[in-house]
Amino acid sequence: MSSSRFYLSADQHYSIVDSLHDSVRFARHCLTPYRNSLRGRAEERSHLTQVATFVDPDGTPMLWHDFGILEGPGWASNAIGGATNLYQYGRFMGHPEVQRDAIAVLDHVLDDGFIDWETGFITGYRHILEDRLCLNYKGRNDWFCVGSMARMAHQLLRLSTILSHEQAATVSGLEERSKRMRQAALACARWIDLNVKLAPNGWVPRRNTLDGVAYSLNPEGDADILFDRSADGLFLLDLWSEITIAGLADYTSQMRELAQIFINAGGIFGSINHDTYDEHECVAYAVTFRTFKTLSTVLNDDHWRQFAYDVALRGLQQFEMKQDRHGVETQGLLFMERSWDTAYLWENAEAAMAYLEAYVDTGAKRYLNKALTILRAIAKHHHGSHGFLTEGVDWNNHVSAQHHFDQVEYGDIRYTEPLLNNLHHAEPTLFYLTQCIGR
Repeated sequence: MSSSRFYLSADQHYSIVDSLHDSVRFARHCLTPYRNSLRGRAEERSHLTQVATFVDPDGTPMLWHDFGILEGPGWASNAIGGATNLYQYGRFMGHPEVQRDAIAVLDHVLDDGFIDWETGFITGYRHILEDRLCLNYKGRNDWFCVGSMARMAHQLLRLSTILSHEQAATVSGLEERSKRMRQAALACARWIDLNVKLAPNGWVPRRNTLDGVAYSLNPEGDADILFDRSADGLFLLDLWSEITIAGLADYTSQMRELAQIFINAGGIFGSINHDTYDEHECVAYAVTFRTFKTLSTVLNDDHWRQFAYDVALRGLQQFEMKQDRHGVETQGLLFMERSWDTAYLWENAEAAMAYLEAYVDTGAKRYLNKALTILRAIAKHHHGSHGFLTEGVDWNNHVSAQHHFDQVEYGDIRYTEPLLNNLHHAEPTLFYLTQCIGR
C-alpha cells in the first residue's frame, strides 16, 4: 500500500549523491567537440556542445523531436546552466576534468555566435543538422522568448561571479571569461530595456518578434491563451536583481514596477515551459519564490518576502504527490500542472532548490525535509549504463506507451534533456551539500 505522506526517507543503497554522480556522468557522455564544417572549419575544436537537447539512454539524438536537432543556451538546451552545474560539481568533488568540460561548453556559448557582442542579443539555439542559429525551439526565427533570453543572461552573470571567485584556476583565463560574461549580461539587459514591448497588462509577453514587438501566437500559429500570463517573465526580474546586486547598473525602479504588476495580479503562474498552457504550473511557483525572496533583499521591502512565502512557496503544496500512482514511483514528486500532470524533473529540481533556500533563510526543518524528499524521489528514475535520468515520470500516460521504458502504459519517459532535466537537480544537491549540512 502506498503512503499518504509526501515525505520520503533516505535510500541507504542509492543516495541523492549517487544520483548526482550518475546525472553528471550522463551529461558528459552527451558532450561532443563542436564541429563547424559548413563554415570551412571541419577540424575539431576545444569547444564542447551536447549531441542534442533530446536523447535516449544511450545518448542518441531523437531527430523526430523538435529538441532532437537543437543545442545551445536556450530553455531546455540550457548550455550555460549545465556548464555552471558541471563546474560546481567538478570543484566540489575534486574533478578538474569536469571543470574543464564545463568551461569548454561555456566557450562554445561565448565564441560560436550565440551572443551578439554589439547589441547584446542572445540567440538560444543552433540547428545541428543545418549548422545555423535560430531564435526558438521550433528552429525558426519568427519569435523568441524574452524571459528565456533574460534567463540566459542571468545564468552568464551568475557563472561569472562563480569563476571570478576562483583561487586556483583549473583553467587559464577565467577572469577574462568572467568579464565577458558580465559584459554580455549587461548588454542583454539593455537590449531588453530598449527594445521589448510589454503586453497591454504591463507584464512581459511570453514571446516577442526580433524587433521587440509582442507576439501573441503560440508556436503552432494559434492564439496563445497565456500570451500575457506566463511566469517566464520572472527571469527578467532575476536578471535585473543580479545586475543591481553586482553594481553594474541600477534597475531598482524597473524591478519595483514590474514586481508590483505581478503582485497586483495575485501572481502570474502560467506555464514557463514554452509548449504547455496552464494558469498554474509548479515550477512557476518555485521560480516566483526564489525571485521575490531575492527582490525583498534588493528592494529592502519585506512585502515581497511575505508574498514569496505566503503565496508562492505555499502554492507548491497543490502539486505534491503523496503516493505512488498507477504503479509508478511518484511519491515525493510534484506534477507539472493539472492540464499536463506528468512529473518533469527540472521543475522538481527547481522546487527542491526553493525549499532549500527557504530552509537556509528560516531554519525551518519542514522545508529541508520537502527538498530532500523531492531529491530522493528524483533519484528513483535513472536508467541504463550511462547514468541517464528521465525527463519526466509519466504516471498518467500523456505521451503514450511507445515513449515509455518497456512500452508500459504508465512509466518513465525514455528520453531526456542532458543539461536540464537530466542535470538540473545538481544545483539543489550541491547546495544541500555545501550550505545545509550541519546548520
